[in-house]
Amino acid sequence: MVVSLKRRNGLVDFFYWIWDGMERTVFIGTKFSFPGRFVSPFGFLGMLTFVMFVILGVTGALLMFYYQPTLDRAWDTVAKINNNVPYGFMIRNIHYHASNAMVLLAVLHMYYQYFSGRYKIRNEIIWVTGVVLGTVTILEAFTGYDIIFSERAELAISIAASLTNSMPVVGPTIRDAMFGSGFADFILRFYTMHVFLLPVVMLGLMAVHLPRFLVFDVPMVMAISGAVFITGGVFPVDLGSKFQPSVPPGITVPEWYLTGIYAFLRTQYDKFVTGVLWPGVFIVAIAMTPFIDRYKKFSWKDRPLVTAFGITGITQVMVTTYWGFYITPDITKPLVARLVIDPIFFYLVMLLLVPIGFGFSYMMILLAKESERKAKLAAAKAPHKSAPINLSGKWINWLIVALLAFQVYLNIAAYNAALSGMKNFALFLTGLMLMVFAGLFHLYRHGLNEAKKIPVPPPTETESPKPLDSKESSGSLSQ
Repeated sequence: MVVSLKRRNGLVDFFYWIWDGMERTVFIGTKFSFPGRFVSPFGFLGMLTFVMFVILGVTGALLMFYYQPTLDRAWDTVAKINNNVPYGFMIRNIHYHASNAMVLLAVLHMYYQYFSGRYKIRNEIIWVTGVVLGTVTILEAFTGYDIIFSERAELAISIAASLTNSMPVVGPTIRDAMFGSGFADFILRFYTMHVFLLPVVMLGLMAVHLPRFLVFDVPMVMAISGAVFITGGVFPVDLGSKFQPSVPPGITVPEWYLTGIYAFLRTQYDKFVTGVLWPGVFIVAIAMTPFIDRYKKFSWKDRPLVTAFGITGITQVMVTTYWGFYITPDITKPLVARLVIDPIFFYLVMLLLVPIGFGFSYMMILLAKESERKAKLAAAKAPHKSAPINLSGKWINWLIVALLAFQVYLNIAAYNAALSGMKNFALFLTGLMLMVFAGLFHLYRHGLNEAKKIPVPPPTETESPKPLDSKESSGSLSQ
């Protein structure tokens, strides 16, 4: 018994030694907060974006075991992963949809910080590095789907090469560094950027961008991860057609986060202006927002000019993104005629969106602020009524038991689906398992919080009064 205690104390001392040694590192310096109740996910969208980065790192490392970055084997090895490697279909779909989720979460995180005015709390450096990090995230996703070398990837690579070459002075040098001497080099170079260079840059930016106190809400992390799995099961990523120089390419479009630039390029205006200068001006304008915004308050209603400009920018991004997807459906027209967008009509719409979008947004913000003021006055005069819905401890226990039983069923069903070769259904059920776990964890956390609210009754006297001692009784009688 003495020996076991000594071993246990030695093990505890060892862990304490490790913890003390890491006290000054970034891992211990960063504090993780685990909320005890439900909090809005908008406040920690950056943390959810980082979770997607971790998922991409894990799934990407697994894909590296089979992918071969050579011209004649790139597409074939991806097809092998998708069709023959055990669980390769699931890993590739998770990797692809996590990439799209990371870009989407990064965009939502940026706009939430923009409209909430968080950049005004002396964190201009965090905002600027966040904008740069978002741009690098899009480049990381771009290089990822290019190394498949399908027809869609070939279109994106050709556009990227022409845009890079259009840059004055440094354009040809950057093109040679990124693309090499041709198709024989660019896959290996894009692969190097995708798995090493860009992730290292992202980690360096994260070391500056991430704040010290991070919110890690387990149910929300599981829910977002489950949504990625479910999306991969319902919308499996297509391999696309293998690019062959001797076969004329079909009509295809880039990923959704690049179709806006693609719409500008389809106007056949100057490539550098439409594909490099305009996106660069947009990124710089967003990065300079903290230095331009001079409002003292944080709410979007109290910053009407900044908010109106933000809404106008979102409107233009949405219109150009849709326009990039749109292709003339008349198949009798030649390919070029179906792809070219009338530049006069396109740029006229873009110019008209600025005054219309800004004016309408500014007016609606002022009306919203006035209606909020009247609502506050009416709420102050009206009697306060609230009818919260609270579940009893008994119902919470029954729901937890039901979710546990459903979780067991989902595990069995996912295992049987995987054995039966139903890859999509197995991935869908795995995502549903994560969603159910998120609900189970949140319900358990809610039950603990409700239990803390229950007042503890004071102790009651259940025993009969203690009889007086003979000496005490005699003393009292003598008095």
